[in-house]
Amino acid sequence: MLRKILDNLPLSRPYLVVTAISVLIFYPTWIRLAEASLDFEQAGPHALATAFIFLGLLLVHPPVHENRQTPLKPYHLAGAALLIATTLIWGLLELVRIDTLTYLMLPTGLIVSAWALLGLSRTLTFLPYTLLLSLSLPIWADIAPALVDLASAVVGTLVGWFGMTAFIEGNSITLPYGRLIIADGCSGYRYLAMSIMLAMMTSILNDYRWRGWLITLLVAAVLGLIANWVRITILVAVAYQTDMQSDMISDHDMMGWIVFAVFILPALYFSPVHKRKPGENRPSKMSVFNKTGVIAVVIAIALGPIALTMMQRPGLPAAPWALELSGAKPTNTGDLPIALGLPDTLNQQAWRSGDLWVLLAQSQKITADEKLVPYLPLMFDTSLWQLQETFQPGLRRYRNIMTREEIVIGQRFQTGTQRSWSYKEAKLLQIPALLAQEKQFALILFQMKCNFRSCDLAKERVQQAMTSAQLVR
Repeated sequence: MLRKILDNLPLSRPYLVVTAISVLIFYPTWIRLAEASLDFEQAGPHALATAFIFLGLLLVHPPVHENRQTPLKPYHLAGAALLIATTLIWGLLELVRIDTLTYLMLPTGLIVSAWALLGLSRTLTFLPYTLLLSLSLPIWADIAPALVDLASAVVGTLVGWFGMTAFIEGNSITLPYGRLIIADGCSGYRYLAMSIMLAMMTSILNDYRWRGWLITLLVAAVLGLIANWVRITILVAVAYQTDMQSDMISDHDMMGWIVFAVFILPALYFSPVHKRKPGENRPSKMSVFNKTGVIAVVIAIALGPIALTMMQRPGLPAAPWALELSGAKPTNTGDLPIALGLPDTLNQQAWRSGDLWVLLAQSQKITADEKLVPYLPLMFDTSLWQLQETFQPGLRRYRNIMTREEIVIGQRFQTGTQRSWSYKEAKLLQIPALLAQEKQFALILFQMKCNFRSCDLAKERVQQAMTSAQLVR
């Protein structure tokens, strides 16, 4: 193995150097990614392994470009321009700490760095390795809600086919002796990520072309999803047959990976194998970095990490906001109809005006490590309170699946001087807010119970309060 690595080093070295340069340019996000990779709940069990596999493949099975009759032009100048543009975009996203988008900029930065330094042709051969490394990004949990909805629909159909007595509502499966919830951890994103990673490794080692890549990834993704659906169906069947008394219901991780192995190992065993012949597709000489690309790297370092460090200067705290709403009186935050779980970094105050409850949660960005708009997890149990209707952005109706009680909830965000109705919009508004040195954030939540006949009155009151409520100092 050591001899093979040494023999391949002339092929591996340019890509290893490009990787190191990319890490240098975007190092704040790479450091945060390394820390996130140690958190299995955030990044998944595959994240850290993916980085080592990426480096191992570069050393053992480095990229080789094809012998084309008409070689692609290197387009170094285009790669240099894209590298500078990518660095500027990354710097803005890193300034406001939109982690998901900054993580996505890492593989983009690696690709454009290779393009600027090595040319377009060699970048295309390096692209599969970069896609493999991108699997280590902790963004898989973002697709968990969609996977939960898909798993709920499929498992609900399978439960009906097996004739089990169950009431299925959203991601809740109610059996005669208890209730099962298909939560984010049961979405199957870990199995999906792992199967895609194995498919990418297989494709790289076999030097598949794009058609083979797409077919292999599609088969792997389908197998990963099916394995998770079978796992959940087995859990429902065990819970149904044992009256919710089986230990497997509370501890089913090992069973899940066994089911996954049953699906994925035969696919790996029967997948075709292609080995490189000695000297196959080897370039005649070692790659030389382009001068235009080197200049672009220097500019990117100046516009990226250096400029970012200068802009992330601590500021002085401002006076906190107070809510101004006609007829509202202060009350306890625990008196709201639906108890909310918000981060401790948010200072919370509550008011009540008749049957209308209002919660103001606010914070300030003081240091460079803090976010202007903090991460907001699910604020209440959405498996118990299920969404029934969205009237307009920020205004929704929920129903308690146990008591059938209904409530209208409105939310409003304040990012500096900018008002918004969605969390994603508030995150994007961080960019103009921080550039204008505005470092205050607030979330205003409105709640009102519906009456027995309809939610029209609650909807009208909450909608009016969302518009009329003002933040003052």
